[in-house]
Amino acid sequence: MRVTCYSCGVENEFPGPLGRRDHCSGCGTDLRCCLQCKVYDPDATPECREQSAELQRDRNQGNFCEFFMPGPGRKKLDRDAESAKAAFEALFSKKK
Repeated sequence: MRVTCYSCGVENEFPGPLGRRDHCSGCGTDLRCCLQCKVYDPDATPECREQSAELQRDRNQGNFCEFFMPGPGRKKLDRDAESAKAAFEALFSKKK
């Protein structure tokens, strides 16, 4: 399984599913955490789109959430959103 760290962007390779103690080879951050999960959503209450998920107090700490699905990581999502916004603005900006 390949996982790109939400914190530093380093791509990590694991032989199987992520465990609670798996961490990034680049920065040492926990990878099986809310901030690395596909269903993490800071705009949702309580920051997870999976309503049945147990509340995790530390979003950046490894946990045992049964709904965890490795995702692109929060920073990558932010970068993708910024890129999309810039492309949209370039498309509809007035050219002089």
